[in-house]
Amino acid sequence: MKKQYGLAGAVLSAIAGMASAQSNVVIYGIADAGITHESGGAAGSLTKVNSGAASASRIGFKGTEELGGGLSAIFLLESGYKIDTGDIDAAGTLFNRQAYVGLKSTAGTMTLGRQYTPYHSTLASVADPFGTGLAGTSKNLFPDSGANVRSSNTVLYASPVANGVSGELAYSFGEKSSTSTGRQFGGAIGYAQGPLTVRLAYNSKNGDVETAPGITVHNGTGRNTLLAANYDFKVVKLFAAYGVDKGFNSAPLGNANNPYGGVRPTASTDGNEILLGFTAPVGGGSLIASVMRKDDKTAFNQDARSWGVGYIYPLSKRTSLYGAYAAIHNRNGAGYTVANNSESGSGNRGMNLGVRHSF
Repeated sequence: MKKQYGLAGAVLSAIAGMASAQSNVVIYGIADAGITHESGGAAGSLTKVNSGAASASRIGFKGTEELGGGLSAIFLLESGYKIDTGDIDAAGTLFNRQAYVGLKSTAGTMTLGRQYTPYHSTLASVADPFGTGLAGTSKNLFPDSGANVRSSNTVLYASPVANGVSGELAYSFGEKSSTSTGRQFGGAIGYAQGPLTVRLAYNSKNGDVETAPGITVHNGTGRNTLLAANYDFKVVKLFAAYGVDKGFNSAPLGNANNPYGGVRPTASTDGNEILLGFTAPVGGGSLIASVMRKDDKTAFNQDARSWGVGYIYPLSKRTSLYGAYAAIHNRNGAGYTVANNSESGSGNRGMNLGVRHSF
């Protein structure tokens, strides 16, 4: 019996050790669903159940391992899904949102894999009172899609914070015979102290395409610069941002499928955007609003203006109700649409009503 207890004790001890070793692995996610109404486009009025209007629905795994001497190994794997249908966001891709591994120390953090760009992180966390979600999202006019949001094959360094100053540098390999083909790089530097946050971000994408080894179609480079700031007065938090886009594919349209019919709009290759907004505590929740302007400096002069308003009411620390409405005024055949966090939209007006739960 003593041997049996000894064996059982050894097994239990091993299981306890495994559980202890895995205690720094966290499963997390967001379940977000609501009703979205879109109008003003060639498709007419559409009402549907939408997944991720405020924050894209997702499930993720992240963890750390202490290696000693202040050095830690870290990883993150995050997959997006559609709560209205149960489908994954991108067919054939398991961790389409983020997938990286790296090391963290007092000298900063270095990660390798698929990651957010410094440009998107600045737009979402500093510039946009909607956090790039809901109908009032900055995605309506700012170029926040595709490789501007996340880049694969990326090495990213994030510095430690020193006297409120921090920075990021990112380089994405094009992985072609020419080192410049398809590569992307960018960075950000910011200051956050007390109620003030300011951040400057830059992103550069090489649009060349290698059709065969040694044969390249040269499209040029798209560049995005973003200056963002917010200031918290407690009774209201103010937001401002100014973006400049130049070059090939620097500002792709969120909905490139000619949503208004007629002559297909042309994506700007030389333009800028400006955003002003605020959040304010009202009635136990948060009132959100912003106005934006797109100035297309090309010969097409396809400018646009937009505004949005929303309200988020927390039912608990992890669950909230939300509602939002936004509208866009396009000029000279511009094709901007009212989007949300997960969809690009089909017209110049949009509304969301839903619930978001974090776990």
